[in-house]
Amino acid sequence: MKTIFITGASTGLGKAAAQLFQSRGWNVIATMRNPEAAGELAALDNVTLLPLDVTNLEQIKSTVSKALELGDVDVVFNNAGYGLIGPLEALKDEQILKQLDTNLLGVIRVTQAFIPYFREKKSGMFISTTSIGGLIAFPLGSTYHATKWALEGWSESLAFELNKFGIDIKTVSPGGIKTDFVSRSLDAATSPEYEEMTNSLFSSMEGMMEAASEPEQIAEVVYQAATDGKKQLRYVAGEDAKALYAQRLELGDEAFREQFGKQFI
Repeated sequence: MKTIFITGASTGLGKAAAQLFQSRGWNVIATMRNPEAAGELAALDNVTLLPLDVTNLEQIKSTVSKALELGDVDVVFNNAGYGLIGPLEALKDEQILKQLDTNLLGVIRVTQAFIPYFREKKSGMFISTTSIGGLIAFPLGSTYHATKWALEGWSESLAFELNKFGIDIKTVSPGGIKTDFVSRSLDAATSPEYEEMTNSLFSSMEGMMEAASEPEQIAEVVYQAATDGKKQLRYVAGEDAKALYAQRLELGDEAFREQFGKQFI
């Protein structure tokens, strides 16, 4: 049995991926800040729950060590993250730091902790949830996009240095996912000067969520990435994300940016 290590597994895509891989005969190490919130995951065979706050470097080290004591790990799925929306001018420094710490540094540090193990056994795979927001940008998401675009570039560079050791690097870039992301996994800020733009964005987002994917659909793409044997780096996931990305490639960066922005501003 192969084993996958998943961060942010308590809800949404992380939970759906844990359930899917378990149903396909994998061992799953499901990590989350509060394992007591695991719900039905706790009752599944071959699922191990471990505590992990990806902003806590010492806990990353200890949890990775515990995971490797349990046996071989074949895939690490860096999924923990959340959204931050609002004009940069209105964001508090704590909000900016938390976003970078969770979405970017958390992924980098979890990956770094596993690299020596994968390198020594000459096999392994890192899959990171980026976002269609790592390939295109929406208004009022500058800090969120900073983390997701960074993950795309980081992954592309990392693939060069780790592929030679038999380690695969992959990203999954979903569009909208029908979860509690907006209510549970979204931080926001605004100010009167940007109120019209903010209202327009949230109104447009509500419409776009009608085309969003179920988390189980995106989990299937994660499973595909883990098992297809391809050296492919990027997996754009969800029909909405595929359509937007295809439009950007067809129009070119500048024409797409001008046209896309008119939907919100």
